[in-house]
Amino acid sequence: MEMPGERGKHAWRDDILTHRNQLSTADHDAEALALAETITTVLSAPVGPGPATVAAYVPVRGEPGDLRMLDALAGTGATVLLPVTGEPGPLSWAVYTGAEHLVRRRFGLREPDGPVLPPAVLAGAGVILVPALAVDRRGVRLGRGAGYYDRSLDLADPAARLIAVVRDEELVPVLPEEPHDRRMGWALTPNAGFTPLGATGGPS
Repeated sequence: MEMPGERGKHAWRDDILTHRNQLSTADHDAEALALAETITTVLSAPVGPGPATVAAYVPVRGEPGDLRMLDALAGTGATVLLPVTGEPGPLSWAVYTGAEHLVRRRFGLREPDGPVLPPAVLAGAGVILVPALAVDRRGVRLGRGAGYYDRSLDLADPAARLIAVVRDEELVPVLPEEPHDRRMGWALTPNAGFTPLGATGGPS
């Protein structure tokens, strides 16, 4: 996919969503399996005392990955938090306890049916997987434009590892950036695995 850097966010979104929609079911499944097999290496380094807490999400609408990624994380003993949508603002969260406890809610998203936790719980996550349409080598992330994650990441621990999950071709040289954008420290792609971003190559 050829995508020049000097473009507006709307053009980037249109191109990436078009390419995602053209991806075959078989290719999406293969990429999802690769992500599930790689994801647990994010916990290979300590993220804090006691069981790790990882903030993740349920991929939807062509996003790379599937529930196998969440099951792999939960299988390590980590507490996996998933977003619960509401009014515009920072996301609330709930603990992932298996596919059978996911229900469809606002925007057609699948969310846990357990207790809803306040946005501030994100401060306890040592690793945060962030949905993205693309991310560049500096760590600039392109989202869907709603701003939920930009607001939520303001509550995250500054030392948390922020990881944008994208397809390999969605890790690009340069994306448009705005002052409120929070840079990612890593990209996770199906074939390349974890790629450090930014000048230092460490957490953003």
